[in-house]
Amino acid sequence: MNIQHNKQLQQYNSFRTKAVARLFCEPQSADELSEILKAFPDENKLILGAGNNLFFTKDFDGLIIKPAMKEIYIVSEDENYVEIEAGAAIEWDNLVGETVSRGYSGLENLSLIPGSVGASPIQNIGAYGSEVKDTITLVKATDMISGEQLEFTNEECQFGYRDSIFKQKRRYIITSVVYRLNKTYIYKEKYVDLSRELKGNNTPSLSQVREAIIKIRTRKLPDVKTYPNAGSFFKNPILTKEEKEALQKRLVDAPIYNTGETSFKTSAAFLIEKAGYKGKNNGLVGTYENHALVIVNLGTDDGRDILNFANEITNEVEKQFGVRLEPEVWIY
Repeated sequence: MNIQHNKQLQQYNSFRTKAVARLFCEPQSADELSEILKAFPDENKLILGAGNNLFFTKDFDGLIIKPAMKEIYIVSEDENYVEIEAGAAIEWDNLVGETVSRGYSGLENLSLIPGSVGASPIQNIGAYGSEVKDTITLVKATDMISGEQLEFTNEECQFGYRDSIFKQKRRYIITSVVYRLNKTYIYKEKYVDLSRELKGNNTPSLSQVREAIIKIRTRKLPDVKTYPNAGSFFKNPILTKEEKEALQKRLVDAPIYNTGETSFKTSAAFLIEKAGYKGKNNGLVGTYENHALVIVNLGTDDGRDILNFANEITNEVEKQFGVRLEPEVWIY
């Protein structure tokens, strides 16, 4: 059990903000994780994955746990499907690339999403008409309070739009995830920009779809090494019928998508751009010129600068359009 003291966290969050953790550890297995939890029952704890969906505004007075499980193996397979278990610390896009190279479909639309395997069920990550919940059969986790090792079925994960029981309760540390993937693939057109990128290819292969998505995301999103960022900063707002109608009176061309009988989704990026914040800077923080939903760090190491700019956007969008944006990024 290797516990580090006064650990600088700048390299562990993609916004590259400075903060110090009083205690820090990287358990290599679920058993080691349980031992650590039982050894430090009273410490304030934070679970850190790849650090692509959070940043720090102050030092962390407690124990930061960064799971380091990187095993991957086949749990079961038949003629049509394969179940793969992947350790929480595996980089998400490396897993996608590995499954595509093996000819397994189900994750290809989630190519190049930053983060780790362990984060994928927490956020129920999604892109291009796919959500990771559609492939997950089992999540293995450890109870942060008791140290008990648990298993959650897909239903028990309580998946929702960018949501899950792991995000709601924040008491479970994910150690591995089991994904059920298809051994065959048939392309289904869902997004115009993806079909356009495929240049009229109506029967693309798995690898061609992955390559097309990588090209699109690379054009839209900044390189985190050049512009530190956490990807999409805000969730796409979910509206009631009344909220939708009120928004359409203010913005006739607002994109609206049905998400249920009485709920609707609109585009946070569209609202931010209409509010005048696409490509806008405030000191050493701004929004990316090619995507209004991405806040970029232009040179600060103080997380409070990023938080203040995000609050400025939130307040302006609500003032102009009556819609309150919620961060997708976790802020500490």
